[in-house]
Amino acid sequence: MIDFRPVGYVIGLLVAVLGLAMLIPMAVDAHAGDPHWRAFLEASFITVVSGGLLAMASQNALRKTLSLQQSFLLTSGVWLTLPFFGSLPFVIGAPGASFTDAYFEAMSGMTTTGTTVFLRIDDLPLGTNLWRGILQWLGGLGIVIVAMIFLPVMKVGGMQYFRSEGFDTLGKILPRAMDISTAMIRIYVGLTMLCAAVYAALGMTAFDAVMHSLTTMSTGGFSSYDASFAVYRGAPEYASSLFMVLASLPFIRFIQLTQGNVVPLWRDVQVRAYLRWIGYAVAIIVAYRMLRHEAAFWPTLREVTFNVITIFSGTGYSSEDVTTWGHLAFVVLIISGLIGGCTASTGCSVKVFRYLILFEAVKTQIRRLYSPNRVELVRLDHRPVDTEVVNSVMAFFTMFILSFGLLIVGLSLTGLETKTALTAAWTAIANVGPAWGPEVSGNGAVNQFPATAKWLMIGGMFIGRLELLSVFVLLLPRFWRN
Repeated sequence: MIDFRPVGYVIGLLVAVLGLAMLIPMAVDAHAGDPHWRAFLEASFITVVSGGLLAMASQNALRKTLSLQQSFLLTSGVWLTLPFFGSLPFVIGAPGASFTDAYFEAMSGMTTTGTTVFLRIDDLPLGTNLWRGILQWLGGLGIVIVAMIFLPVMKVGGMQYFRSEGFDTLGKILPRAMDISTAMIRIYVGLTMLCAAVYAALGMTAFDAVMHSLTTMSTGGFSSYDASFAVYRGAPEYASSLFMVLASLPFIRFIQLTQGNVVPLWRDVQVRAYLRWIGYAVAIIVAYRMLRHEAAFWPTLREVTFNVITIFSGTGYSSEDVTTWGHLAFVVLIISGLIGGCTASTGCSVKVFRYLILFEAVKTQIRRLYSPNRVELVRLDHRPVDTEVVNSVMAFFTMFILSFGLLIVGLSLTGLETKTALTAAWTAIANVGPAWGPEVSGNGAVNQFPATAKWLMIGGMFIGRLELLSVFVLLLPRFWRN
């Protein structure tokens, strides 16, 4: 029998912390004279009390360490429970959403997907918009820590790549988890503060600078405007592009950078591939648009660079209607969203690491065909990759494709048109943000979707953010046995 008390204790503490975080948007609304602050106070009280009671009921397990089973239960439990309580301000206060819409928005925030169901975002209270940003910021930080601590035991998180760098994360919970987590929190906070300062220097209001820095560094993409980043065209787009790239690079490299070691970041095969692929996508779309004589070169370069990076990183901002760029550009953006950022970052989707493993495995298999007697090993950056890691990556791709396909079918059965179902499944399971189609509102909201479609997207966002296999493992009967 699995002991759920350690899991409940941690979840209870996290729920209580989330409730305390609600006091921040409460203070913002109170300072602005908006009576909506009472909704945050009520939601905070409910959340803190609920989390505190759960933690107290489980505190007799305080001295027990988490087993492998409990670690996976904790990971899934956190991403199911926190959005529930995070949705309370949306139900109790503005915009007075239904539970389905509120939970969708909170799940989209915590998973840093960025798809919204809210219309007239410009008219929401400042506290509500700030809360949306806080949810994404907390989710972005949380997924980095999960990638560092919990996913390596599945051998699909990509952390095996850093084993030679002195961070042994293979096959067990990190012995240095607290030290690494603390260092990542400092870097995350520091980059967020720097991003906010740059935004403010480039003309954003103080509120907008804070709001967009939270959703930039988390690669979440929630904005305080229906027009998203189109409100701040020009220099802010370049600044945002830089910080979105930084947020989707391996945070473990930033830890090494703060220790004075620049070489690992520069030589990281993931980083080089990620930047190179972004360059390819930008070049293809710019050349395509130039051939179509759509606009001048420099504005086109700025627009394409920003929108490619926001899709590649999974942030989901928009400054242009990319559906007007033509079919080739649209396909390139879809592919970019299915690649995503680097492992151990706030970036989304499949991740560069897995594609590198996939490409090397395919090349190795091809070489074996014409040299069957030759011993060929899968290598990444001139280092052999364990067969178990390769098999896990192949399993991940299989499950991702199957889940993506089933989600498209499920959304289509709810009555959505093909393009809408395709992009909604894409944005949910890859945690990208935007969706396109006749049922999508002008500000990108999916408020017109049937409730069933929204819950299917919630499931897609959940399993996509937690790397699929770490959720599907809970479905195995063997998992629940001692």
